[in-house]
Amino acid sequence: MPLFIEDKQVGPIDSIEDLYRKYPSLKESAKAFLSKPVVSVDPKSLLYVQQREVAATTKGDKHVSVIGTEDATTCHMVVLRHTGTGAVALAHCDGFNTPRQVSLIVKAVTSLSGHFHEGRLELHVVGGFEDDKKLSEKISHDLLTMFQNQDLNIYLETFCTTEMNDVLVDGIHKPIIYGIGVKVETGEVFPASFTFKGPAENLRSARTFTKGEMVEIYEPNQGIVKVGPCSWPPQPDLIKWMTMTDKEILEALSTSPKAEPSDFVRSIKATMSFILDHPNPDSLFPGDQPQRYRKTDCGDWDRIVQP
Repeated sequence: MPLFIEDKQVGPIDSIEDLYRKYPSLKESAKAFLSKPVVSVDPKSLLYVQQREVAATTKGDKHVSVIGTEDATTCHMVVLRHTGTGAVALAHCDGFNTPRQVSLIVKAVTSLSGHFHEGRLELHVVGGFEDDKKLSEKISHDLLTMFQNQDLNIYLETFCTTEMNDVLVDGIHKPIIYGIGVKVETGEVFPASFTFKGPAENLRSARTFTKGEMVEIYEPNQGIVKVGPCSWPPQPDLIKWMTMTDKEILEALSTSPKAEPSDFVRSIKATMSFILDHPNPDSLFPGDQPQRYRKTDCGDWDRIVQP
């Protein structure tokens, strides 16, 4: 089924530049999005999504009022919401098996929407910039193409990527917006930053670092974040990586070294250290069961200990 912009069916997408030219309203909505202030989100009611993760919930969620993600350079942040049921999903997409990622996003929303009759699916895509390798443009193009291939009508409301999310800083191209949030109750999407990126931040990062596929992390009916089980082979080469300079790590492990946020290397080192500390990840999942976390009344995520 088709993708719609301005209630018009979109044909084959030749390039992102051409798409912006054909649909000027996309540029206007992107400018409007960029004009919004960046909100520092209170962790108390936050569900944070890491790279190669998706989470979905509904307006009735008593634990989560905002879903958010950050640290996107060439990555794209995707929100899909059904206006009739209020079911909403947010994903952090990096171009790693985009067909599977888009299918997971759509399934996450439709599975919470039942056999809906009123309302429609609205799509918001933010992220990427004018990077030298043109990775952002490829991810933008692949995402839209995959949404076009879904069996449902999808309406593109916000598309703030590549040229529209680009700024020159001392001659270096960088994204304007690195993070977004979506309010579960209203569906409002906004620029955001986050001081908390858990629970199980290093474990979740390790799963992605070792080439784990995108996964859905949240069980909205129970208000539980589920991590794993996942595995990785021994990584002895990481010992060498840990001795390298920050510049060497940045150049080798980033898709856009000059545009990364300031804590990129620190985060990568924490992830590598976690993997080295857990060469046998099976020990993290007793009985081959996932780690589960539930929010407390104070807003913290407490691990649920299996009996």
